[in-house]
This record gives sequence, structure tokens and C-alpha cells, in this order.
Amino acid sequence: MIKKSTFYFLILFCLDVFANDKFPNLLFLEDKQQSPPADLGVVKWLSGHWRGEAFGGIIEEIWSPAVGGSMMGAFKLVVDNRVQFYEIETISEESGTLVFRLKHFHRDLKGWEEKDKSIDFFLVKVSDNKVYFNGMTIERISNKEINIYVAIENNGSTTEEKFTYKKVK
Repeated sequence: MIKKSTFYFLILFCLDVFANDKFPNLLFLEDKQQSPPADLGVVKWLSGHWRGEAFGGIIEEIWSPAVGGSMMGAFKLVVDNRVQFYEIETISEESGTLVFRLKHFHRDLKGWEEKDKSIDFFLVKVSDNKVYFNGMTIERISNKEINIYVAIENNGSTTEEKFTYKKVK
């Protein structure tokens, strides 16, 4: 007979395994886990103009070099030669670590999020070719190719989406 504590451990272990299978390229901060120390040097390779395909259209990201403790980015999705939405993004050094923030905008630049709200991704881990934020991973494949993985919620279900980019400039 299995002890009660062993049973609970097996349930938690199975839930963890299933979560990792559902989001194989993402990491999430554990309850009360602190972000590790990091600076913008770990993402300086992101600077530049990137283009790929997703959601039935063309995706673009343009990232500035680090200045003033932050990098600034812009995202655009174009389907059937029509802009679907934009994002403005920042990766900032804060309290000795990194925070990735974004805001969405309709094609007419009316915001999705409330005026003083943003979507914040806190740093989880940095490895040789990946920077893991809470629910988002930026992966450097080469100097000319990156992947970005994001947990996207839609109608109560969360999926891992992959965005593959090639460097334009």
C-alpha cells in the first residue's frame, strides 16, 4: 500500500511532468522565487531587425541596442497585407535583474491594456543561448536566427507558441 505522502509526491511529480510536456521551452517562477541577477549584456545579441511568419502572416521585431539601462523593441503582425496589431516592448535592468514588459495596440494605436498597465515577464534563468522570462523564452539559434516562445492564453486554455525569426539587418 502506498503511503499518503508518497501518493501526494507522485501526483505533484506527474503534474510537473505534464506541465513540462505542455510547455517544453518555457520556465515559470515558483511561488516567492526571486529573479536571478543579470544585466542587458545577456540579451545584447537581440538588437536588430527580425522577421518571420506566425498566425498566418508576417511578424517583425525591431530591437534597439541597450542604452540607459534598457532595450526598446517593437512588434508587428501583418496578415493579408494588413496590420493586425502592434506591441511596444522593453527589457530593463531593475534591482539587479531583468524585466521584459510589453503593451499591445490595435492597428489604430488604441491600447489593449489599461493606460497604466503592462504585461510583465520577470527573469527566471539565463543559459548560454536562452533567456527565460516567466512564461516567455528568447532563444539565440545563431547570429541570424532566434526563436521566441510565449505562453498565450485564449478562451481559458494556455498554449506555448513559437515565433521563429531571421535577422533582416
